[in-house]
Amino acid sequence: MNRRADLRRAALAGLSLLALSAGAASAQVQGASQPADPEAPVVTGEVVIFAPLRDSQTAALREQRQADNLVNVIASDTVGRFPDQNSAAALSRLPAVAVQRDQGQERYIQVRGAPNRWTSVSFDGVPVIGVDEGGAGRAFRFDAVPAVILRSLAVNKSLTPDLPAEAVVAQIDLRTYSPFDRRGTDLQGELGLGRMNLGGGEQRQGSLRGAWSNDTFGVMAAVSHYRRAQITDNREFAYDAARVLSSFDARNYRLQRENNGAAMGLSWRPSDDHEFFLKWVYSEFKDDEERNHYTFQLGSALSGTRGATGGELVGVPVRSTAQFGEYRTKNALTTLGGEHGFADGWRFSWRLNNAKMSNDTNLPLLLQNQQFNRLLRPSLSYRLDDPNFPTIKLYKTINGSTAGTYARGEALTAVDQGAFDFNIGLPIVSEIEGDSWTAKGDLSRENDRWTFKAGYQYDQREIDGNTIGQPTVLLSALLPAIGQADLKAADYVTTKAWETDFPLGATLNYLDNRRLRKDLETKLQTLAAAGRYNPSSIIAPTSRYAIDEKLTAGYGMAKLGFDGGQVVFGARVEHMKQKIAGFIQAGTTVTPLVIENDYTDIFPSVNAKFDLGQDMVLRGAVQRGVARPSFGAIRTGASINDTSAPGTVSGGNPRLKPEYTWGADVSFEYYLSSDSVLSLGGFYRDVDNVLYDARTKVADDTYDAGGIDRTGYDFISTLNGSNGKLYGVELNYQQNFRQLPSPWDGLGVSGNLALLDGEFDTPARKGAPFPGTSKTVVNTALSYEKYGLSARLSYQWRDDWADTLGGLGLGSGGDEFRKAYGNLDLTLRYALNARLTLFADASNLTNETYIAYEGDTKHPSEVEQIGRRFMAGLRFNF
Repeated sequence: MNRRADLRRAALAGLSLLALSAGAASAQVQGASQPADPEAPVVTGEVVIFAPLRDSQTAALREQRQADNLVNVIASDTVGRFPDQNSAAALSRLPAVAVQRDQGQERYIQVRGAPNRWTSVSFDGVPVIGVDEGGAGRAFRFDAVPAVILRSLAVNKSLTPDLPAEAVVAQIDLRTYSPFDRRGTDLQGELGLGRMNLGGGEQRQGSLRGAWSNDTFGVMAAVSHYRRAQITDNREFAYDAARVLSSFDARNYRLQRENNGAAMGLSWRPSDDHEFFLKWVYSEFKDDEERNHYTFQLGSALSGTRGATGGELVGVPVRSTAQFGEYRTKNALTTLGGEHGFADGWRFSWRLNNAKMSNDTNLPLLLQNQQFNRLLRPSLSYRLDDPNFPTIKLYKTINGSTAGTYARGEALTAVDQGAFDFNIGLPIVSEIEGDSWTAKGDLSRENDRWTFKAGYQYDQREIDGNTIGQPTVLLSALLPAIGQADLKAADYVTTKAWETDFPLGATLNYLDNRRLRKDLETKLQTLAAAGRYNPSSIIAPTSRYAIDEKLTAGYGMAKLGFDGGQVVFGARVEHMKQKIAGFIQAGTTVTPLVIENDYTDIFPSVNAKFDLGQDMVLRGAVQRGVARPSFGAIRTGASINDTSAPGTVSGGNPRLKPEYTWGADVSFEYYLSSDSVLSLGGFYRDVDNVLYDARTKVADDTYDAGGIDRTGYDFISTLNGSNGKLYGVELNYQQNFRQLPSPWDGLGVSGNLALLDGEFDTPARKGAPFPGTSKTVVNTALSYEKYGLSARLSYQWRDDWADTLGGLGLGSGGDEFRKAYGNLDLTLRYALNARLTLFADASNLTNETYIAYEGDTKHPSEVEQIGRRFMAGLRFNF
């Protein structure tokens, strides 16, 4: 790691120690006079002007303390005092939770540095399975869920048998509002406007939630909207075998991202012991993206020199790629349920849920321009004074003094964006649809010191879709159909220069990508009408899949309470039945293939809690969990090459085994007061069958067809490795200084530190890092709440982490890492009165540059920046 990162880590360590010192001093001042009050009233997470942040923290900590398992909770009022637009950003405030960003926007979360596939998600206790682009993962996309429709968020870090076993490190429950959260009429909302610093694009957000309830009936409805127009600066790099820069991309994205959400709820309580409810939740993420992309292919220059610090080249090919794409993620969940109490301590709860999930990628424009005429290629000199930002000087390329040679001509100030003599236009489409039905029931009874609970769950999932690919059959069909007079780059160059903060040394203008897409679609429609283009050929048969899953689960558990503690123990049994359908292709022959898997697993767990005093809790847990492979990874689709020696089979692997884990957790929690806590915890996970991408041999007759025995072919796919381990320590501190004299009694501080590590083995490599595991994750915040003012300055930082592992055999060469970065955010809230509050948010104040690199920071693979963001507006409550 470089010196700057070392200094930053040292500073953060110092901040953590300072916070701990302050906490220890505060604890001494408080003594036993302010113990945690387990009987404190529960404060719901509503946006109430005079329900301050500490009340919301009190509710979350009360739930955390009384829980049977190790859990972290964040209430919506806490979320409202951060500039968190989606649920991923909100969850990243919790201990040992890191966030994965896409063009600066939070998308996935990684609990304890683990791959995101090791975390499962539920809505109001009902499990849901995510569908990602191309079926690349089961990981749930949190950027599709606006934070404003949620009442609270809980991260279960240890499992009890009544929770789904499909969670290696955590199970996250997203809890929506209920009409009974507040009696009477309740109307809340907000309106906000802001700007993006890079490019000056608009931010806007709005939400409205209304509810009414009495002792018997309740109704609730909510809507939310967020949109931002964003510029993304981007550089991407490639290197030759000698680790010398061979090409780099200058990219600039203009995009509009939008999150919309809606929720409705009906509740009926015919008596104090019975409640029926119906909930509907909808969320969507929309991304309209214009890509402007120029690749300087330094390694293919006609002549010249390249080195570690720069080069002088003649005739450098430039490739231009432009597109206007649409990305859509949608979730629609409908839940019918009930809670019932009976005599003798019996209780019964039930849920019937339907979840429809979709992820669509529509790229009907991919314009690739090439330069076959060598005189169209620029000559250039480049420097790498900063390896993240190559700077160039451009020159014309002219004929040399002898035939067949070329030389540098006069200097240029701009890239000639019309200097291309060959182009290709292609549509690319991916459509993933998931339809899931879940029925579950839980029966429990309290009997003196014992509580017994048993339950049943049945899930039926149908997933249909395709991976993203560029079928060669479509390419060969369209090349002669779309002439070189069509879609010429010169016809789409505008006079608007790129809005960028990255140096380059030459000027580039935007293309009219939207008109380019429209012209391509018109051309394709004309070709289809003439019988020269078949839209169904867009998706190759080998990328299609249809997967049916039937999961049947049952569990039994017991809780024994005793003086000073309790123990919860039991087991969950899950039976999975899969039917995986797809196609394999050898040459022009396409053959359907269906594989079925059927297996049963037992998942025992034990959670113990000991009250060491009025304000101290010790927890321990042991559990078994599972993570199932992604839909794209287990598809049967595969492309077969019979002409190479040996032949190859590339595609999915329907024989993949799930990843299984045994894990242990321990945690010590010291509740300094009802709204303050100091905790220290550790965990260990031992994982079998770790998934990784590799090359091996076909060992059975799965891919035999047409009389050809393909045993022994190279098999390029996702495989199961042997074992892995993930472990770490979590430190969490949260303190409100109410004992200080006014006005300092409004101060508060919170911070959490996670120290993580882990590795896994494969037949080809020992000690490979888990992608996504930062060894250090830090969240800190300083707050002040008094006199109607609520201010919060927060900082998040994570250490370098492996992003993708290089080589099909997982050799260490070519591993791609993400560089450490931090985000500094400021939120201000001022209550004008009991009904109206002004707010202002400033995000990414450090203007972070997100960097990926291969092996070391001198070899960046991607550099990206989106700039600072600002928002101001009004919140209301009636």
